[in-house]
Amino acid sequence: MCDTCGCNITDGNAHLVKPGGKLSLTASGNEAVSVLRSLLHENDHAAAHNRSHFDEHGVLAINLMSSPGAGKTALLEATIQALGDRYRFAVVEGDLETENDAERIRRHGIPAVQITTGSACHLDAHMVHDALHELNLDDIDVLFIENVGNLVCPASFDLGQHLNVTLLSVPEGDDKPAKYPVIFRVADLVLLTKADLLPVLDDFSPEKAEQNLRNLASEAPLYTVTVKSVLALESWLNWLKAEVKAQRARVAKGETSQPAIQPEGAALHESSPL
Repeated sequence: MCDTCGCNITDGNAHLVKPGGKLSLTASGNEAVSVLRSLLHENDHAAAHNRSHFDEHGVLAINLMSSPGAGKTALLEATIQALGDRYRFAVVEGDLETENDAERIRRHGIPAVQITTGSACHLDAHMVHDALHELNLDDIDVLFIENVGNLVCPASFDLGQHLNVTLLSVPEGDDKPAKYPVIFRVADLVLLTKADLLPVLDDFSPEKAEQNLRNLASEAPLYTVTVKSVLALESWLNWLKAEVKAQRARVAKGETSQPAIQPEGAALHESSPL
């Protein structure tokens, strides 16, 4: 995992490597690579535990990923306003600092748990597990996990979610799927956000953005949306309703759904020094 960005050890998994912990290091640090592999294994174990809780309580868990400022929180606010009378929502917010986004969600009467990661550039399953202690899953139909704004690391960690949604905003440029393939490869859905800016930022080509996505062998739907109107969110809202229905059908059959995790991303973290 990346030592420079601080995502090797997080507040969620630090207990594993402290003295006396399950994966504690010796003074020599010779076990560094082995420990990192074990941390990923422990993360996957915690993620499976989280997912079993979601399934037990009939909750659909969705991981939202994007760069900072792509519109994740604004999308959640618009979704709550459009479907809040139909589904019971809750949100786990991930940011390096502040509770700004969680406070925005709470203003809509929705429970939101803020995770501040410090220097860690992604959430992990242990952090999400701790956050779940502050939520009553029996009162939730859909849990959104708004990951830390980052187009790399979040794609490598299973949090226990069922689905990944990646946002690409118009101001970022249509080449982002080509530049940051890992996070787009794991997406079950890609949302092209801030589409109301297309007339102004006319150098952005939705067609090129989709072609860059398809060049990754991704079959994920790509919907062009803006939070400026409910009509402009219809494709996203219909997708969400269909996925809630699908999750309920899986739960009734005792089945589950696991997100894609990009092997090359995990390998990069695994091989990086502590």
